[in-house]
Amino acid sequence: MSFCDRGVAVLTLAVVFLQAVPGFAQDGEAPLNLESTKAKASYGIGFNIGTSIKREGLDLDLKILAAGIAAAMKGEEPALTSEVIQAAMQELAELKAAKKLDDNKAYLAENAKKEGVKVTESGLQYLVIKEGKGASPTTSSNVKTHYRGKLLDGTVFDQSYDGKEPTDADEPVGFGVTQVIRGWTEALQLMKPGAHYRLFIPSELAYGERGSRGAIGPNEVLIFEIYLLESSN
Repeated sequence: MSFCDRGVAVLTLAVVFLQAVPGFAQDGEAPLNLESTKAKASYGIGFNIGTSIKREGLDLDLKILAAGIAAAMKGEEPALTSEVIQAAMQELAELKAAKKLDDNKAYLAENAKKEGVKVTESGLQYLVIKEGKGASPTTSSNVKTHYRGKLLDGTVFDQSYDGKEPTDADEPVGFGVTQVIRGWTEALQLMKPGAHYRLFIPSELAYGERGSRGAIGPNEVLIFEIYLLESSN
């Protein structure tokens, strides 16, 4: 689902669920009365929906949002067509993606100055936590790894182990060197079995402008802990 589709879905949920919030407060109005069970549950649902909207990075006018909710509650016809709303959501998505790209470029520029961080010609950044031994994988190699992938805000979107570090009880993940994102393919060929690297992968070496389903949005820098366990041709 694209950011635009997710944004529309979130706003739709807001219209549906926030209908239950009693006395949706505008600026200058008295605080909500949250004494009853219904009020508490309504507020909780509304807060969760608001959290989802914030997580999506939507810059919304709360008064106009409230007006839209009120219109839906009264059964009125929407003031805007679905085409206009979709176009506005698309523009918001593009603005968010552009800001994300600028923010991530700034992050990578600062990160490249940190001690031990190496930068390849492609823009991949990596930090060697532990070097391995033997031959590095090639594009024809198959590897076994442990890994943990995070966003810049610390959100873990994928991992092969749950603890601070992998243990023998964790199941490693195997794949071909070219069956992963470009940043991984490049990094694996720098590593040797037994190595542990921390990768800082620019969006153009990961999921780019489109992002990926789930937590990875457009233009995201990805941070990976990678443990290369085995390599074979």
